[in-house]
Amino acid sequence: MVKAKKFVVVKHFEGDPKPSDLKLVEEELAPITDGEFLVEAEYLSVDPYMRPYVLQFPLGITMIGSQVGKIIESKNPDYPVGKRIVGYFGWRTHTIVNTKLLPELELTSQKPYLLPEIGDLSPSLSLGVLGMPGNTAYFGLIKICSPKHGETLVVSGAAGAVGSHVGQIAKNVLGLNVIGIAGSDEKCKWLVNELGFNSAINYKKQDVSLALKKAAPKGIDLYFDNVGGDISSTVIYQMNPFGRISLCGSISSYNTDHSSLPKCILVQPAMIFNQLKMEGFVVTRWNDQWQQGIQQNLQWIREGKIQYKETITKGFENMFDAFSGMLKGQNIGKAIVQI
Repeated sequence: MVKAKKFVVVKHFEGDPKPSDLKLVEEELAPITDGEFLVEAEYLSVDPYMRPYVLQFPLGITMIGSQVGKIIESKNPDYPVGKRIVGYFGWRTHTIVNTKLLPELELTSQKPYLLPEIGDLSPSLSLGVLGMPGNTAYFGLIKICSPKHGETLVVSGAAGAVGSHVGQIAKNVLGLNVIGIAGSDEKCKWLVNELGFNSAINYKKQDVSLALKKAAPKGIDLYFDNVGGDISSTVIYQMNPFGRISLCGSISSYNTDHSSLPKCILVQPAMIFNQLKMEGFVVTRWNDQWQQGIQQNLQWIREGKIQYKETITKGFENMFDAFSGMLKGQNIGKAIVQI
């Protein structure tokens, strides 16, 4: 018998998530049957989307999320022992998987897939630059923004897993002028000195409106929005005619009670008179091109055009701390938990 540990949702998040909202429990797993395989988690992801998405599910569900694991037992020839797999198995150490019965994958239409060949790179990258965040950056920028060489792009949440990747594609591959917005001097220095951003703004210390006017005196053509809120309104009012906005996230509001949201700054005048285009997206829209995105990002890593950083927390019991810290912006790059 294999004993699995998992975090169960016992109370839906209200405001900042609390440790008591989740409960760490153990369960004994039954022997696998024909068509099934057993996965032992190695790396687990914590991502901003988990905060709002989990509210869609009933109490008692395993906390949602993706992981990289190793197949340690199998009665399915398509998933042999020893292979690594990426799947939305939730916050759990061991999982029996039957690809025909995946009830908790209502979150995503994406089925588990074997880790592609990535050479000597860490398997954890399949949760970051070579996984969902990397594809979010790639498809969200290319497909939604339709960037053109020489344009100016602003990225909010720029030091996170998605934002840092977006800025590098824009700067190092497409030849854009890239401005990042982040929440510390350390993050801003990393964006400019290591990733090649043209400039970075610390929104906690600087007047974002004035800083943007200095960094982009001719205006902003593209905006990749990860945070929403006042920062986004400020950016939108400095955009050029026919600017494009890729709406990826709204992390500034995820811990806010939506029944008592403050009045927002009107963005409609800027949207109308500058004929701006704003489009929200969920990356699973491009599930049929998923491996294409991974291979393109892998090529750019090999060519030195994409760098990455991981903030790794060790120990399954520390999942909540990693999740909470990520929501507060304590990570640089991708937040990962290593078992």
